[in-house]
Amino acid sequence: MTEHATFDVLVVDDDFMVAEIHRRFVDRADGFRAVGVARTGADALASVASLQPHLVLLDVYLPDMSGLDVLRQLRADGNPVGVIMITAARELDTVSGALHGGASDYLIKPFEYPQLLAKLDTFKTRARALESGTGADQSLIDSLFGSSGQRRAEDELPKGLGPETGKLVLDALRSNDEISAAECADLVGISRVSARRYLEHYLTTGAVEIRLQYGKAGRPERRYRASS
Repeated sequence: MTEHATFDVLVVDDDFMVAEIHRRFVDRADGFRAVGVARTGADALASVASLQPHLVLLDVYLPDMSGLDVLRQLRADGNPVGVIMITAARELDTVSGALHGGASDYLIKPFEYPQLLAKLDTFKTRARALESGTGADQSLIDSLFGSSGQRRAEDELPKGLGPETGKLVLDALRSNDEISAAECADLVGISRVSARRYLEHYLTTGAVEIRLQYGKAGRPERRYRASS
């Protein structure tokens, strides 16, 4: 892969509206652009061949074949294109199939833009490192392979957020099925605004998932839970 300013992305999802949302998400991300949308496995394989994207956002559930079959076919053809599985599938055999099939990441639906952005940024960082043309030292190798010696993304807090309070927030999440920002604030002993900042940060790292609870009127309540 030669060095470039923008990564081309193919979106693969059989749901028209979902595919359009994901396409818009990609176009919002700095350094990425959506170059096509495919809604079947056959279309995905043909689009990869014709568009030659750097990355594919690949759903598992497609009408003609599994997204895992698409992934296996790409690798059997010797195509090294990056693949992020984006799916509602939570079964361990599906996750294992994606991992062993050569997917670079896995994102569970439904998700919000910051979660996808975190995955895209990780892909971009890895790709840039591999484009550098210089030798790899151990720290670079550790970062590429996600070594436990590196700090986890959930531990790297933005300015103004502390690791001790962050741990309390994560402990509160893991001790409850799901909580709101207000409930988290009460459990941890911080303000609702602070709790919301921590929860939204962990949402971007993938440590937290979100469910929107719709009431009779007004904006839906954001319910947070620790990622499984």
